Amino acid sequence: MKDLTFEQKRSLSRHEAADQLTALADALREGGDAELDLGPGTLGLRIPDDLQSELEIEIGGGEIELEIELKWKTAPARATPPRTETRTEKPERKNTSTPAGRSRSAKRSTAKKT
Repeated sequence: MKDLTFEQKRSLSRHEAADQLTALADALREGGDAELDLGPGTLGLRIPDDLQSELEIEIGGGEIELEIELKWKTAPARATPPRTETRTEKPERKNTSTPAGRSRSAKRSTAKKT
């Protein structure tokens, strides 16, 4: 299951497409945290220095489809640091002494043999 999926399909002029790609290129060039304007809102992304890319071109049916895919790993989850508890008092010890008049061997259960 994906954490987030956003897909936007709309008609653009050549200049609008260029502006969109330029904004993406600027965000990639700057790296770090980038904000992309997606029309109804803005998406903030953390872009690392190294990316994987895939370029796909399909020609057929009177159309040309150009897909540019960029992938990168999300930041690894930070390990939770171990909790350190400082106790000033000693933990309570349970009383392990045997009752008066009974030895440790007498504590064992006696099963009837049949």
